[in-house]
Amino acid sequence: MEIELLWFVLTLCCAGAVAGITAGLFGNGGGFVVVPALLAVFPFFTPNSEELVKVAIGTSLASIVVSSARSVMAHRRRGAVDFEVLKSWSIWIVLGVLGGLAIANHTSSVGLTIVFAAGVLLYSIYFLFPDFVVRPGVSFSMPSGMGKATLAFVLGGFSALLGIGGGTPTVITMVMCKRTIQQAVATAAGVGCLIGLPGAIGFLFMENTSPESMPIGTVGYINLPALIAISVGSILTAPFGASLAHSFSEKKLKRLFGIYLVIVSTAMFIKVLS
Repeated sequence: MEIELLWFVLTLCCAGAVAGITAGLFGNGGGFVVVPALLAVFPFFTPNSEELVKVAIGTSLASIVVSSARSVMAHRRRGAVDFEVLKSWSIWIVLGVLGGLAIANHTSSVGLTIVFAAGVLLYSIYFLFPDFVVRPGVSFSMPSGMGKATLAFVLGGFSALLGIGGGTPTVITMVMCKRTIQQAVATAAGVGCLIGLPGAIGFLFMENTSPESMPIGTVGYINLPALIAISVGSILTAPFGASLAHSFSEKKLKRLFGIYLVIVSTAMFIKVLS
């Protein structure tokens, strides 16, 4: 049992380390790494339950608060975070997260898995074909009024359903609006905090319909041992990811990450069909 617990902690620490790097490098909160890792690891330590997907999403959102905050701190030292954008988007993002939580609370685990798989596949398009999504030479102004409210609301709701930090749409929006990739990534990390905190609180207090089948240490739909292990890994590596974002062209890394997302999406669809 001790050996199994050791592997459990080490695996989740590694997942957290990768999540921290991606948070700092791409501005996402690491949910694309954390949710699949938890869904792969949990069944080895607890009876396989449909509710595990909610635990994975809730724990991922909680870990995003840590990895994103650490990433913001690293980017802030370089003066790259646009706090005005975060301030003006915050209310709409939080309202969107609340809407996403309401949907998650009344959606079956199979439905949430399908949403996650489809969402991951959609996001992979940007990482595999960034020039197709963000056309070189095409630029806009930062959204305002109803456009800003709608974008931030949908971003918060969709991210809460997937257990992610919403960094990718934020990066795409800011780059298309003539902001540097470094500023976009740094600000997107802040968006992850805005999504992760209310999202985690919502899953923490969400009524758990089968607590007896949850992994040990689960409160609501957040697994505390997994959260600690992932957070330790992400705290150590988020500054490294932020450093890479300011030092290297991320084009090849984006494509590798895009391939990873396609694999994750395919695995999730297979899980549902089987």
